[in-house]
Amino acid sequence: MKRENGFTMIELMITIVIISILVGLAIPGFSRWLPNYRLRGAARDLYSNLQLAKAGAIKDRAQWAVRFTSATSYEVWSWRDPGSTNPADATNNQWDSFSAGDDTLIKTVNLSDYGNEITLGAGSATAPVDPLSEAAIVPVPASPIYFTSRGFTTNNAPIFAYMTNSKNTSLAVGTLASGVVILRRWNGAWE
Repeated sequence: MKRENGFTMIELMITIVIISILVGLAIPGFSRWLPNYRLRGAARDLYSNLQLAKAGAIKDRAQWAVRFTSATSYEVWSWRDPGSTNPADATNNQWDSFSAGDDTLIKTVNLSDYGNEITLGAGSATAPVDPLSEAAIVPVPASPIYFTSRGFTTNNAPIFAYMTNSKNTSLAVGTLASGVVILRRWNGAWE
C-alpha cells in the first residue's frame, strides 16, 4: 500500500480559517496605529529638514530658512542666489521674498504625502512647548524659522511648528534661540 504525502482538504481549510481570524484581529489595530506612525514620520522629517537648514547655513555661510506656506506644506530655502558660486558675494546678502530667481529653493514638503490626515495644528495640545515665549499655540508659525551662518536662529525666542493627525495626536518640532532643534510629544504635557 502506497502512502500519499501532503495536506488534506480539512487541514488546509483549518489553516485558512486561522489565518483569516488573525488578519481580522490585526486590521483594527493596524488602522489605529497607522495615523500616529505617519504623524511621527512627518515630524521626524521636519526635524531633519530643520537640521538640514541649520547645517546648510553653516556650510554656505548664508542664511537658510524653513518657511511654512500653508497648513499642509513647508519649504526649505537658502538665500544664496542660484547663479552665485561665492557665498560671501556682497550682492547676495539678504532674502528677496523667497523668489526662485534670487534665492534657492532647496525642497518643498507636502504633508499630504504622509496621509491626508496630517496638518500643522495643535490638535489636543492645550499649552505651548515654551510657555515663557509663547502666549498661545500658533498652528503655523507666522514667520519662517531662519538659521544664521553660525547655526543660531534669528528669533530671540524658541519657535515651534505644531503637527496633528486625525486622531488629534500632537507633536511639536522647532528650535530654541540657540539653534538647537527639538521634537516634543503631547501627552497631557510636553515630553
